[in-house]
Amino acid sequence: MAIVLIRLNSAEARSVARPGGIVVSPLEERREALYSFGMRAVCLFDIDGTLLTTGGAGQLAMERALSRVFGIHQIQGEILAAGRTDRAITSDLFRLHGIEATEQSWQRFLAEYFRLLPQTLAELQGRVLPGVGALLQELSGRADVSLGLLTGNFRDGAAIKLRHYQIDHHFAYGGYGDEHHDRDDVARAALQAAANHLRRRVSGESVWVIGDTPSDVRCARAVGARAVAVATGIFSSAELEQTEPDLLLEDFRDADLWLRRMLG
Repeated sequence: MAIVLIRLNSAEARSVARPGGIVVSPLEERREALYSFGMRAVCLFDIDGTLLTTGGAGQLAMERALSRVFGIHQIQGEILAAGRTDRAITSDLFRLHGIEATEQSWQRFLAEYFRLLPQTLAELQGRVLPGVGALLQELSGRADVSLGLLTGNFRDGAAIKLRHYQIDHHFAYGGYGDEHHDRDDVARAALQAAANHLRRRVSGESVWVIGDTPSDVRCARAVGARAVAVATGIFSSAELEQTEPDLLLEDFRDADLWLRRMLG
């Protein structure tokens, strides 16, 4: 199969508006048009521990939101966060601190969390992880690859984090942790979001899920996708190897093997 490369001049690079206020770049328009014969892969990326580390900004913003909204000044117990959704994590916080999970409680908490998150991101020493910038640039420049998200973050929280580190423009759709406790359900939502964006059915065989936790590998299997595990989070290579991903990387500076396998 021939690889179709697209290069845009300055006039062609201007984004265009579609009905409903959706703004789409010319590259995305051409990528969609070429899908039927040129698309090789849909890549669904996790955020925290995979693309970037915030230095704990998300946790700090949640703790401050609990304090300011509900007067909770000391977090009780320990809550597992890696590989889980923000919906599940926040539900545990509410339960442990006796907060009734009403719609009003959720809305007050979320509004404060999203207000505080940009502040905590600026306070703490986070960063884009090694090799990520070059990898995203490489994949975003291809018409035969579509990039999306598969993250436990709330949708607005994901957008805030990606904007802060200036990599938000690479992702046009995704599955998020606003509604689901189970990451497998987020994977199903991400697959549907990819299909909606590309305006055709997306089969699991064409999808790669990329993440840093065993949950990322498991949710890939739940939708029939292949999995790339990267040891840039809290799990070691040895721990991730036990989940039997299709490919295991130390970090994305070593992504050439994956790219050759995915694109070749």
